Amino acid sequence: MQAAVREFAREGIAGARTDAIARAARVNKALLYYYFKDKETLYGAVLDQVFGGLTASIEEALSSDLPPREKLLAYAGAHFDYIASHPLYPRIVQGEMMRAARGGAPHLERIVKQYFRPLFGKISTVLRDGQAAGQFRAVDPMHFIPSMIAVIVFHFTNAPVLRMVSGLDPYLPEFVAARRAAVLDFISAALFHNAAKTSQGEGE
Repeated sequence: MQAAVREFAREGIAGARTDAIARAARVNKALLYYYFKDKETLYGAVLDQVFGGLTASIEEALSSDLPPREKLLAYAGAHFDYIASHPLYPRIVQGEMMRAARGGAPHLERIVKQYFRPLFGKISTVLRDGQAAGQFRAVDPMHFIPSMIAVIVFHFTNAPVLRMVSGLDPYLPEFVAARRAAVLDFISAALFHNAAKTSQGEGE
């Protein structure tokens, strides 16, 4: 699976070669087809690893008994940390979105049903609870949640540009830590009442 992640991240589904995956994994190509009938099936398994891993990483935060403010920040921090720990995953996600735009993404409907909709529902519940408790200002989840996720993932989806702009390696631990703090602070300022109480120490 690790070899497949690297190949799909580098070449996309169209350019990826099962020969290269088998060679990198040091397995016989016939063994690869024993477990995955074709490249498309293997790619679907990679997508499940990407999104299933994210779901597992953020589930603890979203299922906790924390107050809405702390729960929302715990989710955002867990989402950020998951991507930071898997720097190849954003390329796979971007490739899948581009593939969908061309009308050829056979896995996307399942991915949306299995992962995206449950995540959206759980975050929406946190937003409603926070608004009811007077902790959050009124926001439309349909717009706020995509904006929040965009802020969380931007550093990693645009790492090559950030490298050129800053002259620094975006994956340096101190750079990533500073970005994480900035993301949580930005979300706090956008959502929380009394946002002067910053988020940098909350939800970690």
